[in-house]
Amino acid sequence: MSHGDVPMTQWRKSSRSATSDNTSCVEIAQLARNIGVRDSKDPAGPKIALQPAGFRVLLDAVKRGEHDRP
Repeated sequence: MSHGDVPMTQWRKSSRSATSDNTSCVEIAQLARNIGVRDSKDPAGPKIALQPAGFRVLLDAVKRGEHDRP
């Protein structure tokens, strides 16, 4: 794949994500040992890879609203 993606990486958005092009959303991918996270509006941009336990911590914080903008 282009843009430095790991070959055969399949990125996906939440089924709850709106279909509008201007909606802020992240995509995730199951990597060999980690969970990949990227901005759906900038798929060629920066990506992070988290260990499964770290991803769960991030997901729990997001669900609690800890990363919401004021």
